[in-house]
Amino acid sequence: MHAYFVPAAPVTASMEIKKSRFIILLSPTQGIEAVKAFVQQNRDAHPGAVHYCWACIAGPPLDSQQLGFSDDGEPPGNAGKPMLARLMGSGLGEVTAVVVRYYGGIRLGTGGLVKAYGGGVQQALKLINRAEKIPQAEFMVSCGYEQQAWIDAMIKQTGGRVVQSDYGESIILRVAIPFGRVALAEEKLRDLSRGALQLTPIAQ
Repeated sequence: MHAYFVPAAPVTASMEIKKSRFIILLSPTQGIEAVKAFVQQNRDAHPGAVHYCWACIAGPPLDSQQLGFSDDGEPPGNAGKPMLARLMGSGLGEVTAVVVRYYGGIRLGTGGLVKAYGGGVQQALKLINRAEKIPQAEFMVSCGYEQQAWIDAMIKQTGGRVVQSDYGESIILRVAIPFGRVALAEEKLRDLSRGALQLTPIAQ
């Protein structure tokens, strides 16, 4: 898995078209549960609105299984789909867009809706600060107290981190290592321990 960009922080934009007010909200969201929570949060924050259309890329930008959208009562294909198209064009992963609409009494028509929803997301995307995310795999490794210091050093050398340490008769470390450096970490651990220690994958 390759590194990709995610939103560094939420952003908000707004616009008015033919007396309808559109509030565009973008937020980092990892996984579909985070997406659902963000959509609900904005429903709760704007109880007087008539539509809460949304689109998401809940994982890496190229993972088509983690895409989603909703027109939330707008004519099919005129809201969520153009919003998703803008998100996909941004190259971002783990991002959700919600557009809250307060109806102004004037119908916008198909072209007007696509422009409002898709264009609104495009406007908000210009405000986004990006952060690089390097996908990692998690492992367990059991070691003696005398081995911990050089294992910690090895993990840092490969760009990883110790997530958790449990101390008992031996030390059990939960470590996260960038996917592209797992083979290097395994080799270093094998060499340093003369084959006695290994990384045990943790199912995600």
